[in-house]
Amino acid sequence: MPAGPSPLRIALPSGSSTSGLLQAPDKAQACYVFAHGAGAGMNHIFMAAIAQGLAERGIATLRFNFPFMEQGSKRPDSPAIAHAGIRAAVAQASRQLPGLPLFAGGKSFGGRMATQAQAAEPLPGVRGIVLMGFPLHPAGKPSTERAAHLSDISTPMLFLQGTRDGLADLDLIHGTTARLGKRATLHIVEGADHAFHVLMRSGRNDAQVHGELLDTMASWMKAR
Repeated sequence: MPAGPSPLRIALPSGSSTSGLLQAPDKAQACYVFAHGAGAGMNHIFMAAIAQGLAERGIATLRFNFPFMEQGSKRPDSPAIAHAGIRAAVAQASRQLPGLPLFAGGKSFGGRMATQAQAAEPLPGVRGIVLMGFPLHPAGKPSTERAAHLSDISTPMLFLQGTRDGLADLDLIHGTTARLGKRATLHIVEGADHAFHVLMRSGRNDAQVHGELLDTMASWMKAR
């Protein structure tokens, strides 16, 4: 069983710092800089389960709190602040695990901020972006405006989306990834909602869904 996460501090451009958790198994093949969503921080049970599962598959993770979460605020940071946080975390991962292939992304808001940062200026050393529940549009308001910047990203992207995700109409996410061509890989999780929860009547449980997510993410990252 891989060792658990080690706490660290990540220096931010503002002069302050934020909390991080580095979980690096022996002989890790890559490191995923894993940003949290708008409603829960790096210690959320989902974040911890994914980090542990990736460690068991030879992938290190660096989780971190965006400044708003570190400060106990419920209002997400502005894009500029969020982008700076992601860049700081990527730089920290590079220092902690020199030479290891880096990937970035995250859950919902965290993944969206990672793509925006990458579109504005490529994150140093990052070979691909892994997106868990990309929030394509607000609930009940299907659109693709939030995907406009994705065309400015040249690195590979992996989209993991549930068929019951209220923030990503299935037809729209299919169209969005298709327009990105070979840069985008779309993996659909049958019956999963935005939190990757499945209903009992689906015949599967959340642990099985997590296993599907983890196997897909680990194999995709190792291939790159």
